[in-house]
Amino acid sequence: MSLRVVVSLAVLAIGLAEHGSNVRVSHYGTPYATSPRPTYPPTPSYTPRPTYQPRPTYKPEPTYRPKPTYRPKPTYPTQPTYRPQPAYPPPPSYPTKPAYPPQTPAYGPTPAYGPQPSYGAPACAAQTGKPWCINDKEYPAYEVQQAANQHKEKLLTLYADVADLDTKLSVDGLKTLYEETYLCPSETEYVRLLRAQNTDGKWRIIVNNIQVDYKDFTQTTRIEECLKQGNACPLVPQCYESKCLQKSIYHRFIVYDPYDQYFPFAIETFKLPASCACLLGASNIEY
Repeated sequence: MSLRVVVSLAVLAIGLAEHGSNVRVSHYGTPYATSPRPTYPPTPSYTPRPTYQPRPTYKPEPTYRPKPTYRPKPTYPTQPTYRPQPAYPPPPSYPTKPAYPPQTPAYGPTPAYGPQPSYGAPACAAQTGKPWCINDKEYPAYEVQQAANQHKEKLLTLYADVADLDTKLSVDGLKTLYEETYLCPSETEYVRLLRAQNTDGKWRIIVNNIQVDYKDFTQTTRIEECLKQGNACPLVPQCYESKCLQKSIYHRFIVYDPYDQYFPFAIETFKLPASCACLLGASNIEY
């Protein structure tokens, strides 16, 4: 038995020597043949992949507007060729005038520009025959009121000026006539004139009976007229030479001038009857 095992091992060793490494022995001691290892070709060497550049981003092509179609230029007619002006002879030379002494030219009257004020007597004066009017149907109350509202500051300044200068002669506020006795008969009244004739003989519109800042604007004056001017004084004895004499006084009033466009108010002077005096002369007493 052992001899067989030895012989088997020897045969196995010889087989192994003949077949090389293709014969393997199992753990049971029985040899087995393996297939030979395949011979692989060498690994090929690959070229590296090329690095590609990114594609360029192209701008969109611009959209061009179509060119406008212009109208053809108009063809103007050719201008005519003018003939050259003829050469005129030079003007004749006249002899110089002798130097006369300067004379003052006689100019005509100055032309009247714009509307001229009418200084004639108004219709109210024809009814009384006096150089003033207390009642006047043609009095421009609306125009005076509008002008007073437009220039009230300057108008009040003028009114204060008249009041300061005529304080002693002012009778504003008096509405009743007290009983008075004089040597000569006279008629006295307190009036608010609407028109009057100034010291230059021109008729003026006197500002009266209007309202400025809701206050009455008035100019009242006292007038005393002789009833028998030039006659003897009735209360004086006949042995004395006497005569009733009309005395006047100057007043200053604010007037309205409709022809003045800048400031239609002014202060002017008027001469009005103030008293009826008795003038005494020499006595005719016989002894």
